Amino acid sequence: MSDSINTLEPFARVMDRAVARKGSKALLFEMAGEVFTADEIATLPDDRWLAAFTKQIFQSGFVWRVVEQKWPDFEDVFFDFDIEKMLLMPDEMWAEKCKDPRIIRNGKKVMTIKDNAQMIYEVSTEHGSFGQFVANWPSDDIIGLWAYLKKHGARLGGNTGPYALRFMGKDSFLISQDNEAYFRGHKLIEGGISSKKNQTAIQSYFNQWHQETGYSYRQLSRILSFSVGDNFVGIETSD
Repeated sequence: MSDSINTLEPFARVMDRAVARKGSKALLFEMAGEVFTADEIATLPDDRWLAAFTKQIFQSGFVWRVVEQKWPDFEDVFFDFDIEKMLLMPDEMWAEKCKDPRIIRNGKKVMTIKDNAQMIYEVSTEHGSFGQFVANWPSDDIIGLWAYLKKHGARLGGNTGPYALRFMGKDSFLISQDNEAYFRGHKLIEGGISSKKNQTAIQSYFNQWHQETGYSYRQLSRILSFSVGDNFVGIETSD
């Protein structure tokens, strides 16, 4: 696979297919959405990072609509995800939170809030804020940030951490089902999608396209997903 990147097609071809499916380049960029600047990400408070991680954890494998409906109660039950309050809560209070009928009562997922609050606190202590830490992490090694969240956080592996980062505005790609299908279809990867080998390869492909086009990683990722599968006019993508 070391030579596979040499066969990566120019992104202009990907763009042409996506335009044919969605109608226009302007619409593609509108659908791709915006990313925050490093300064904007750096100012996001720690409690919003904990909220984003928690929301994504609860949405994983569950009905997103239900999580959205209950989210105001989550904010209330967990004191707006204030990091200090999360770390000061005694075990008996956590046990009560796990049984609170206002939220989705999944004890294992609830307890990730405490663990991820600890991670955010430690990172913030070292880097000034969790937002500053994320802002400083280069997008040409976003898989390194994914690995950090998986190792130091709770239930932030797979697509959970990456989707939370995307939600918070970090410029990044996603290995969605559509994007995975593209790389497999073009024989650019093989084997498990979560392997370090494949993630490193995919990062290198997006890096090459970023250097070629100047587009953000989010734009590249979204447009790529629009170019494959069932993503024709009026049909949204999984990315």
